[in-house]
Amino acid sequence: MKAFGYGLILLLGIFDAVAEQIYQSPDDFIRQALGQSVKPDVIWLDDRIKQDVESILAHPFNKLRLRYWQKEQDTVWILEEIGKEAPITVGIHVANGKIANTQVLIYRESRGDEVRHRFFTDQFLDATLDNNLQLDRHIDGITGATLSVRALTKISRIALYLHNKVQQEQQGS
Repeated sequence: MKAFGYGLILLLGIFDAVAEQIYQSPDDFIRQALGQSVKPDVIWLDDRIKQDVESILAHPFNKLRLRYWQKEQDTVWILEEIGKEAPITVGIHVANGKIANTQVLIYRESRGDEVRHRFFTDQFLDATLDNNLQLDRHIDGITGATLSVRALTKISRIALYLHNKVQQEQQGS
């Protein structure tokens, strides 16, 4: 019976390892987007920013600051949001106030990873935010990946929102 227990633990460990798919490292995404190694900067989340981020996410957000990378007017954001049960790590490159690239970097769910493909992520190209913090376009869903689609849409909205905040802050100083 002991052998069975150890085998079960080993088997569960294998399933956990299979569930996480690393498609690109965050460092590689940042280098690809900005063309060189750039040191991270930080945006502090004051009450207003935190409230807006929580509004986009539709759940509490318990961070005081977020890292981002910037070269001239371009920013890169590495953000995570829960799909159904596990975080999805996404890289968003914002240039000229529009999404220049969206890439699923690490996917940890057991299903719904179709959101990593270009046929889906290309829908975000050139997207901007409207005054209601919504994307300026409709994003088509994927059957069986509804929660992953929602997660990427929320992450995209947050990246654009934070990019705009960083730009406003820099213009004000």
